[in-house]
Amino acid sequence: MISGKFAITLHILTLLSKFPDEYLSSEFLAGSMNLHPVLIRKEIANLKKHNIVESKEGKNGGTKLLKPAAKINLDDIFKITFEKVTLGYSKNDPNPDCAVGKNINKKLDELYEDINDKIIKQLGTISLTEFSDKF
Repeated sequence: MISGKFAITLHILTLLSKFPDEYLSSEFLAGSMNLHPVLIRKEIANLKKHNIVESKEGKNGGTKLLKPAAKINLDDIFKITFEKVTLGYSKNDPNPDCAVGKNINKKLDELYEDINDKIIKQLGTISLTEFSDKF
């Protein structure tokens, strides 16, 4: 299902790209999104796990990009925030005796796979720098 993780993660990374030499606090990042810093720290942990950011603790601690924004494409961000986009399925099991019912989920899977391929292809053409230059 679609969630806000990609938007939150992209917001974090866009802010970090604007201050490449500074460690930004989770409170600062959260303030930009009107979110609780704990939610930001969860996304930062995922970014650290994928070697996109580094963090340090303490008074002057925070998070910054581990590599230049120009070397991070939006498809990289998509892949670490989603396994895939799906628009969902019916809550009820379709009727296996119906021509549509017995095939609907298979055809939806094919459609969602095509959508994901297109999303990844398009996002792969946009760097974090290109995106953050819009601000």
